[in-house]
Amino acid sequence: MHYVATKICRTSEIGLNGNLFGGTMLSWLDEAGAAFAGYLCRAPAMVTLKMEEVLFMRPVKISHHVRIYARVHKFGTTSITIDVEARRFDFDQELEEIVCSTRMVYVKIDAEGNAVPIDERLRASMNQSLAELK
Repeated sequence: MHYVATKICRTSEIGLNGNLFGGTMLSWLDEAGAAFAGYLCRAPAMVTLKMEEVLFMRPVKISHHVRIYARVHKFGTTSITIDVEARRFDFDQELEEIVCSTRMVYVKIDAEGNAVPIDERLRASMNQSLAELK
């Protein structure tokens, strides 16, 4: 997986049970995923089409550092599907533990908000790289 971002849990992001609010985590995943998708597709405008099941496996507490990672699952004509994972980092043990994960689909759009194709050569190159990994 590729490192995409780090977030630090703040007091204002804590829910009733003393953990990071799930909606905040979802926005972190979406922002990091969109940035990763835009980078790979060479596109400034990517929109979220779909977020699959999100599994929340561990809590995040105040001042925890959360690192977000992503990898390409597949490329479509106008879309990219990526796996996104958040891991909390324990500085004392230098250990990362998965907090949550999901699969997301982003679509490249034009100025009017219409889906547009991802560059064909870029898609072919990325799909070839994905095939070689399997």
